[in-house]
Amino acid sequence: MKRREFVTLIAGAAALPLKARAQRAGQRYRVAALGPVPLSFFDELGRAGFVRGKNLEIDSRGERVAAASYASVAIELVEASPHVLMAVGAEAGRAAQKATQRIPIVVIADDLLGSKLVASMPHPEGNTTGVAIFAFQLDAKRLELLHEALPAIRRIAALADRLPIPNMSTLESAAKRLGVEIVPFAARSEEDLIRVIDALKVEEIGAVNLLASPILASKFQYLIRDRLALRRLPAILQWPEQAEEGGLMGYGPRLSAVFHQCARQVARLLRGAKVAEVPVEQPTKFELVINLKTAKMLGVEMPPMLLSRADRTVE
Repeated sequence: MKRREFVTLIAGAAALPLKARAQRAGQRYRVAALGPVPLSFFDELGRAGFVRGKNLEIDSRGERVAAASYASVAIELVEASPHVLMAVGAEAGRAAQKATQRIPIVVIADDLLGSKLVASMPHPEGNTTGVAIFAFQLDAKRLELLHEALPAIRRIAALADRLPIPNMSTLESAAKRLGVEIVPFAARSEEDLIRVIDALKVEEIGAVNLLASPILASKFQYLIRDRLALRRLPAILQWPEQAEEGGLMGYGPRLSAVFHQCARQVARLLRGAKVAEVPVEQPTKFELVINLKTAKMLGVEMPPMLLSRADRTVE
């Protein structure tokens, strides 16, 4: 081979990655979201280089979509051929899997392995990965913290989005150790929530353990918090942010941190990674937040030992 031909060949080969990068830089990406997704998710995607309104299109179906409609909405989202589908909760994840076996899916759920959304956490098979928050295990811990804050209360509601509550046996075991009675309640709509929360006082419930649920979490800000305050019912909540927004106590991973993890997974998939190369992740940090303003409003005096262990108190 002549020297000139060799130089031309090498130069052409070196230019290929640059050309591929240039093509990717001009590409527009599409992400579909089934279930309520906070702004922090899109902010983290932006930091990864996928900016909404520039190179990223979002089709987000959040709080307006009832869980009963997940199956049909998932089909609509898939028909638009997104590059990645984000699903919030096991119900949304299953609906997404039924709608497509081709498009990568990122799910945030209590237990992706236990829900049979994935066959392996380190090496997910099929088209699904995500973040497992293991909230069922944390529900019992929240019951313990609520009892520590309110040791005189004997009847505590476990408020879920469906009955029977999947981890009720774990909650009952924890309640037995604490010497309290745990009473299950369920709500899946605004009307249900109003009816159930109003009924708690009639049932002589002294406090509420709001269990992990994307349905209930999405309605907390504008309904559950205010209704609990109206009925003067102390509660412990799934996300620390919920205590910062007016709830009494919150324990678990930060909602924003968990969705940051999901966004980074989505970004890897948008860059071309295969699902099997994106392992299921777990939260790495848990926080206890206590809102002393809400405690004062409810007439609750927080034990000093519990306050000393809080990661943050809202004065």
